[in-house]
Amino acid sequence: MTIDSVRKDLENHIGKKVVLKYNLGRNKVEKYHAVIKELYNYVFLVELNNNFNEVKSFSYSDIITKTIKIDY
Repeated sequence: MTIDSVRKDLENHIGKKVVLKYNLGRNKVEKYHAVIKELYNYVFLVELNNNFNEVKSFSYSDIITKTIKIDY
């Protein structure tokens, strides 16, 4: 798995709802229901489905190192 392959996979899901599981370490996991908004060279943005319309950014390497798991 490379950064290019991760980016191409995410391009197919721009604007679609996904579930992100973010591993913080020490058995701490945050789960987000979000929509993939934009892709950049090294990061991608997701908009969370909450009352605040919060936007978070993650790197492609987080997916490669399995810090983030995305369920489409």
